[in-house]
Amino acid sequence: MPYAPEYLHLVIPGVQFHALLYGRNSDDAVGSGDSVEDQLATGRALCHQFNWHIAREFKDTDVSASRHGKKIRNEFEELLTTITDNPAPAGVRRVLVAYNAARYYRDLEAYVRLRQACLNANVLLCYNGQVYDLNRRDDRKATAMHAVDAEDEAEGLRDQNLRTAASQADAGMPHGKALYGYTRDYKLVNGRRRCTGQHEDERGPFVFQAIQRVDFGGSIKSVVRWLKSEPKAARPDGSQWTEPTVRRMLLNRAYLGERYHNGQWRKAVWQPIKGLDSPQGRAMFNRVTAKLNDPARRTQRGQEISHLLSYIGLCGECGDHALLRVKTRPGRQPTLDCDEQNDVSMTEVVMTAFVEEAVITWFSEKGQARAALVPNDGEVEAKVASMQRRINAYEEQLAEARQQAEEFDEEHGRFRLSATSLASLEQRLEPKLEQARRQLQEMSGVSPLLLRMLNASDPDAVWNGRPATETEPAVQPLSLEQKREIIKSVVTVRLYKSASRGSHKFEPGRIRLAFVGQAGFRDRPLRGPASVPAQSLRGAPALGAPSGTG
Repeated sequence: MPYAPEYLHLVIPGVQFHALLYGRNSDDAVGSGDSVEDQLATGRALCHQFNWHIAREFKDTDVSASRHGKKIRNEFEELLTTITDNPAPAGVRRVLVAYNAARYYRDLEAYVRLRQACLNANVLLCYNGQVYDLNRRDDRKATAMHAVDAEDEAEGLRDQNLRTAASQADAGMPHGKALYGYTRDYKLVNGRRRCTGQHEDERGPFVFQAIQRVDFGGSIKSVVRWLKSEPKAARPDGSQWTEPTVRRMLLNRAYLGERYHNGQWRKAVWQPIKGLDSPQGRAMFNRVTAKLNDPARRTQRGQEISHLLSYIGLCGECGDHALLRVKTRPGRQPTLDCDEQNDVSMTEVVMTAFVEEAVITWFSEKGQARAALVPNDGEVEAKVASMQRRINAYEEQLAEARQQAEEFDEEHGRFRLSATSLASLEQRLEPKLEQARRQLQEMSGVSPLLLRMLNASDPDAVWNGRPATETEPAVQPLSLEQKREIIKSVVTVRLYKSASRGSHKFEPGRIRLAFVGQAGFRDRPLRGPASVPAQSLRGAPALGAPSGTG
């Protein structure tokens, strides 16, 4: 039998009692009576009532004690260390005080560890207003039974939470950590906060602008720099923006108003980020997703991103798997060299100027450029809008059916839609919905960056910028990242050997350009050597060369 605290000094006479207080909670969002501070306050009152000296307090906030908990209970571990490694002074008996057994442990392994530590150090265990001496057989049995009950209660709570999470997912409710750009909505139910949804907050526009920047040719690294430069874009938890966090944000379909559960995305209760709530916005999101998930997409390192053609141009001698990279030599201008065999080389500034002039000239010839990139502007937009309407219809029909399956018809004594009918409808519609989503994602369309060059009356002013005049404002030039994105999208650049051994100079025919729609255009390098030798193209005319440049 446990001891009542008021009789402890009679049962164990001749010692002073020093208390170690422990408090823990898993969730204290509303300041309930089980909060850590309330637990410790109850323990302090008990110690003061019976003249127990409080030696130290330990508290773990927002951390589970069950076997499913993912966080380490640092203070609990410190408590065990204190009991084990710091013996009580002579004439002192320690008492470990907590609100109830579940504060200490919700799994048997933690109980066994604590029991062993208390046994070895002769520490008493106190909870629920009772004191247990673990040297006594009946007290060990009682505390073990309490530990079993605490573990079983934790398992029951977990099962309930899993059922709640599944029902919340079916309802499209948010779950887990709050999404950047949204603020959760809550209502009080039986003294506890319950989430009812979420709405876009003041950070939402930064999400849309980040996606827009990548769609316009910006890199993830440039988006990180931009977000760090905007104080209002700071992350609520205080953590810094990094390339992985930005990438996850750009690919997160939750910003389209969708909820992920059991490997599937489904319609959520919250609205998409403003700007993504239209067919054009979804198409932009899908373009960015396709770009970031492209397996051939190459991550630039070091100083290579500061060069226009580095790892874009190809070696015409080795084949379309061999890339050109910038090489610097002391006392000489940088050159673009084959990174496979070093068998071709040209001064970087000369080759860059040639390619830039060719690209600007190609965009200036509106008919051929538009025919190559946008065979039918209206048709692309109409297809995207039509597919989005179909997806919306599928989602709305499924949502309506699931709602009817939950509504009970009192008049007829049954649910408005049977579970069998709902399952049959889901079996028919969900594959169609997934197929439509894939088709919409494949409709990447034409990026706004290319459309900007296509629609410009003077593509050179867009590419290189233009100073302000008396009638027109200044035009900022495209960034290096945007220029690289355009080149990769519209032209394949190949460099061949010079007629003079070791020459880095320009010669007619050394640079071959193949624009989109022309023979030889390739939207990405090969992964390995080409099956057809590149040398077989040497007799072909230079492709896409602007007039007057050879």
